[in-house]
Amino acid sequence: MGKRDDLIAKYAEDLKTKCNMTPDMALLTKVTIGCGPSIYDNDAQTVAASDKDELERIKANFLVKKLGLKDGPALMDGINAAVETYGKSERNKFRAVFYYLLVKHFGKETAYK
Repeated sequence: MGKRDDLIAKYAEDLKTKCNMTPDMALLTKVTIGCGPSIYDNDAQTVAASDKDELERIKANFLVKKLGLKDGPALMDGINAAVETYGKSERNKFRAVFYYLLVKHFGKETAYK
């Protein structure tokens, strides 16, 4: 297995153990690939959920631009729901897992077909 496959397996384990959900492996793989090289960068591979600027960037760049959602309070509600699902006390929130949770929350799996 390559490095990306190893990371996808790690992300799937996070979804199972920390988020209490069985991952859709095809979707998780597509979301991970969509994250690009950021998954290999120690700083960029995680989401700083306590950083309001980071959450605003996720809202603008991922939810609005990538998923095509209309900006509004529901987007930040979805981000907060993903933080809750992953666990507020969980320091290392992997970006691919976080984005996967957002895709599932908003029902935008079609963005990765």
